[in-house]
This record gives sequence, structure tokens and C-alpha cells, in this order.
Amino acid sequence: MGEAPEIQLQIIVQENNKDQNSTDHQTDGGSSQSTINQRRSYKWWLLITIYTLFLLAGQSVATLLGRLYYDKGGNSKWTATFVQTAGFPVLIPLYYLSAYKTSTETTGNLINPPSILVLSAVYVSLGVFLAADCMLYSLGLFYLPVSTYSLICASQLAFNAFFSFFLNSQKFTPFIINSLVLLTLSSTLLVFQNDPSGSAKASKGKYVIGFVCTVAASAGYGLMMSLTQFCFRKVLKKQTFKVVLDMMIYPALVATLVILVGLFASGEWKSLDKEMEVFKLGKISYVNILVWTAIGWQVFSIGAVGLIFEVSSLFSNIIGTLGLPIVPVLAMIFFHDPMTGVKVISMVLAIWGFVSYVYQHYLDDRNSKTVEV
Repeated sequence: MGEAPEIQLQIIVQENNKDQNSTDHQTDGGSSQSTINQRRSYKWWLLITIYTLFLLAGQSVATLLGRLYYDKGGNSKWTATFVQTAGFPVLIPLYYLSAYKTSTETTGNLINPPSILVLSAVYVSLGVFLAADCMLYSLGLFYLPVSTYSLICASQLAFNAFFSFFLNSQKFTPFIINSLVLLTLSSTLLVFQNDPSGSAKASKGKYVIGFVCTVAASAGYGLMMSLTQFCFRKVLKKQTFKVVLDMMIYPALVATLVILVGLFASGEWKSLDKEMEVFKLGKISYVNILVWTAIGWQVFSIGAVGLIFEVSSLFSNIIGTLGLPIVPVLAMIFFHDPMTGVKVISMVLAIWGFVSYVYQHYLDDRNSKTVEV
């Protein structure tokens, strides 16, 4: 836990005098371009490196701990879903950084902010959608080996591009189409694999259920990122660090409440004490796994938010997709998941699709620089 179109996080400064006209025209003209055009310092690159490590580490650790929870006796899908969003309070201290950035920037009040009703509708809708998507991810991880699950998740980049074509006018180039085809084939290959090694529960029928749930979750994640981009441009109409934090924290709060309702309505909460008692690694390990899974997903969120703020949502999603092949390797080491021929082919196709997508992004950046010159 997520982008073909770029979410530009730069401030459009109001023209103050005639001497700033040329600079302002460059700012307005570049508002649809990547913030790669901004001045880059060593500190900036260090910050990008830290955010990237946060995203990759959080994603890998949270996914592996989620699989460990199931393998050692955990059976509550609602609990596994709950920890994906419940750690959002970790992000609240970042509001102080947001306040600092706002105080050091000059902004113009050019756009009236949306009403509380509109904002509430956006946050609630995204929160409910996030809760459903997290449940699908939990079901997929429950029925699938972690390596297979991770490879299927690589399809989220293709789904993001597909939905962005309709919502955000994403243009399809030969390299993007090639990426879509390769990522689709990468995931489709895995449905023909009979691999119950990761979980004794995974019969062929349940394997298919896990596959469908993971593909649906990846599609939902791609749609949610496209909807987030749409909300930034059409509803919020401004992109500051605080706005990005709001779009992370408030939907996570709503999702957490929805998941809690599902946990109690399903009756799974009644079996949590027994589940903790029979957990193979003991009670303390049971709690630690859930806590660190929640923290892992929030570390992932910090990295993702940071990359969105400093670069773009596309770059953030590309880094997330790049990290997905890391999990099968770690799963082979820690969970002894076999690296079958089908998985190897699937991984190669996923990496090939990723490289094709990145190369298109490189061409776009190079062309934008040429136009500016």
C-alpha cells in the first residue's frame, strides 16, 4: 500500500509586478511539468533517497509481516486489514513540518477552498474505497504465497495508466502500451501456476480466489490513485504538503472506522483472544507483528507522500512497483517460497514493463527540457 499522471506539488505564485512577468509565465507554463525542473541540491537528493528507502522498506516489511501473521496461526482477515490503515496517527507530527513549510512560502489566495461538505464527501468516499481495497489485499495475501502475491501487485501500475486515460487524459504511447501488455501478462501467467507452497490453505480454488482478489485490489489501488489525482486538480485545486497529508490521514481515519465496524459486525473480534493464545510464536510476538505491520505501512506512506510532494505521484508509484520484485526474493529467503520458472518469467516481464514505463517518463522529461530551451 499505489501512478501514470504526475501530481505536481508546486506553488503557483501570483504576479506581483511587471519585473516578475517572465518568471511567472515560466512557472505557469511549467505547472503541468515535473518538478524535476526545480533546482536540485545535494540535500534534495538525500531527501529523495531517504523517502525511497522508507517506501521500499515499509512496503517489503509490512508485506512479509502480513504473511508471517497468517503462517503462524493468524486467521482474522479484518485484523490484517485493520493494521494497514490504523497506524495513521504516526503521520500527524508531519503537520508541524507542513506548518513550517507554509510559513516559509509565499502563497496567493487565488482559489477559493472547497466547502467542508465537499471535502467531507471526498475523504469519506476515498476512505470507504480504501477500506474495501485493503480487505481485498488481505484476502489475496491470505490465499497466496507472498511471492506470487507481490508479483501480481505489479499490475497496479498498468491499472493506474488505464484509469488515468479516462480520468486525467493520460496519453498512451507505444512504450506505455508495451508496459501495460507486459504487466498484464506478468500477472496472468501466475493464474496457471499451482503453487500451494506458501500456505497449506491454498487449494486450487482458493488460489484462484486469492488471485482474483489481488488483481481486484491492484485495480482498486490504481483507480484510487487516479481519483486522488483527479481530486487534486478538479476539487482541491491546490497542492501543498498539508493538502497531501489531509488526503492521506482523513481517508485512513475513515477506512479505519469502517474496518472496525466490519471487525465487530463479523464477530471475528470474539476469536482474537483464542487466536493470540494459539499463535505459534507466542502472545508477545503476535502483538509485535501486528504493531510493526501497522508501522511498516505508515513508513511506506511517509515515503510515498514524500516522493509525491518532492517529485510526483508517478515517480512514487514507479518506485513502489520497482520494490515489488524485492519481496519474492525475501520470501524465498525467509519463507522458503520456491522460485519456480513461472515466477521467474513473471518477474522478468514485470521488470521489463517497469523499465518501459520509466523510459517513457524519461522521454517526456527530456522533451519538456528541449521545449523550455
